[in-house]
Amino acid sequence: MEQANGRGADRPEMRWNGWGDPDRAKDLPLAVRGLLPLLLGRVPRPPRAPALDDVRVRPSRLTADDRDALAAVVGPDAVDVTTSVRLRHAGGRSTPDLLRRRHPEQDAPDAVAFPADHDAVRACLALAGERGIAVIPFGGGTSVVGALDPETGRHRAVVSLDLRRLSGLLHLDPLSGQATLAAGTTGPEAEALLGAQGFELGHFPQSFRYATIGGFAAARSSGQNSAGNGRFDAMVTGIRVATPTGDLDLGRAPGSAAGPDLVRLFLGSEGIFGVITEVRVRVHPVPTDRIFESWTFPDFDRGADALRRVVQQGAGPTVIRLSDEAETAVSLAQVGRIGKALAKGAGVVTVFEGEDAAGRRDRTAAILAAAGGRSAGTGDAEDWAAGRFDGPYLRDALLDAGVFCETLETATTWSNLRTLKEAVEAALRDGFDAADARSYIMCHVSHVYPTGASLYFTVLAGLRRDPLGAWALVKGKVNDAILANGGTISHHHAVGRDHAPWLAEEIGDTGMRILTAVKRELDPRGIMNPGAVLADVPIGTTV
Repeated sequence: MEQANGRGADRPEMRWNGWGDPDRAKDLPLAVRGLLPLLLGRVPRPPRAPALDDVRVRPSRLTADDRDALAAVVGPDAVDVTTSVRLRHAGGRSTPDLLRRRHPEQDAPDAVAFPADHDAVRACLALAGERGIAVIPFGGGTSVVGALDPETGRHRAVVSLDLRRLSGLLHLDPLSGQATLAAGTTGPEAEALLGAQGFELGHFPQSFRYATIGGFAAARSSGQNSAGNGRFDAMVTGIRVATPTGDLDLGRAPGSAAGPDLVRLFLGSEGIFGVITEVRVRVHPVPTDRIFESWTFPDFDRGADALRRVVQQGAGPTVIRLSDEAETAVSLAQVGRIGKALAKGAGVVTVFEGEDAAGRRDRTAAILAAAGGRSAGTGDAEDWAAGRFDGPYLRDALLDAGVFCETLETATTWSNLRTLKEAVEAALRDGFDAADARSYIMCHVSHVYPTGASLYFTVLAGLRRDPLGAWALVKGKVNDAILANGGTISHHHAVGRDHAPWLAEEIGDTGMRILTAVKRELDPRGIMNPGAVLADVPIGTTV
């Protein structure tokens, strides 16, 4: 079934110096405002951030001939060098990204190009290679690991390649349960297009409203429904990529022993080898049944043991997540349940979708109860589902109040979960103590596997000076602690530039040589996303 769908050129812009829709920005809940001084002490409000029109960026380093050549490839109205558009492509949405956008002088790409199809992407890469221009592929702009920083590397300029015009459902095979989507299609666009045909992808990371199909693939994303639907890389059955030295169309069959699986090479590559333009994914019928239930456990350890039992016994929840005592308290405070928030305990949210949802709920409930859990009804789980994409708006409000707020994540085996959690928390506390800042650390498990689970940390801190410099030191200590205690440097946020200096320790020198060899073969001039993933690897020459 072939589909001819609209383009994404007119989709709403994300707030340039914050998260999401400016009209959805929220103030701090009264209860949270009351808790902050108790947790962090009094923190002075920062200076007012500059308006978009007041920010200064250096002039574009592209020549008029460069711009004309790009326009000949993508169209005369599809190359933009205005300050406002360049700033909207100046990075992702990590807390350091947003803090940098509060400065009156900022860096930005030299231009933004909007190719409309695979051939235009390939032509852009050829032109950039010939002219010594770096290229940063840009999907929804939601990276939180520095993957979109406008670095030139060894080149004279850098262009952001915005893929929003590569949008739509290109093909649906309902019998096989497989769909091909253009890489610039956002999560909501994909679900709407598939839903019109009775299908669903079911990939819902917190960035869902803005992130794109190509971005999910490039970052090896994991969505909140991963317990039932799997990670995004498990959904991918094929991929089309434009690289500086040639194209690839991979994934001929659902199973193959024709050499190493090259599809997996590009999942998590973050634009360093080329540009993903199409992704084939498995899809399933839209679920008609949905059941919510929340649980409480005396502490995080007993909750984690319960999640282990659920996944190892295959009970089948679509969503299962555990918040530690600190996160549970703040979550309850946000919805005004102060008394309950101050009580000790860890909260679990479960959601069941699709066929036999009631049966899977009953099997999961029996396991959770046997592990010491108590059902808390549907309310907390329904509240979580209703607001699950709105968390980053709260971060914006915290930053406006002068409170540093950032997240980080990792994963390990069940037997090592407590050790890693304690090591990361200690590194965070010690790092902020060294910066003379009080901190409050929260953690949850949102992705589970038979052999282990992820750990996702949110930290609040009362940094009174140089938050960017202080966080760089803290994050370095945390990364060291993760690798020293059996964790991965990233479970689903990817590597970007922020984690790149630690990648070699995780995959070893031989692993780095393999990735570097692939990079040199596909991108010999080093124009693709310089500095991301492969830190300080001297690839490419100046033209």
